[in-house]
Amino acid sequence: MSAIDDELLNEAEEDAREIEFIRNYLPLELKEKFSDDELYYFLDVIIDYYMSSDILNVEPDKDGYVEIDLDEVTDFVVAKAKKEKMGEYEHEDILLVVQAEIEYSEQIEEEE
Repeated sequence: MSAIDDELLNEAEEDAREIEFIRNYLPLELKEKFSDDELYYFLDVIIDYYMSSDILNVEPDKDGYVEIDLDEVTDFVVAKAKKEKMGEYEHEDILLVVQAEIEYSEQIEEEE
């Protein structure tokens, strides 16, 4: 297996762990409402938001944190999903997915 194959495999495994974390974070009705494909899509759109916004260029505060407007991220995901005809989603439902993604990212950072 090449280094690229190993990297892709590792990324796929990491994505699967993140989806599992999000599923465990969500209330029961949302666990059943969203498919894995939808959750993967939401993660991709959240990353798109980070890449297209200035959030990656913001200086952290004295404690090393960057303030992320969860409502802004959520609005971005909801709007992009509608525009790309993935579906129309409730802001409150997607907000929980965004919160779960942030929690997962913070947990991973703490482990490193």
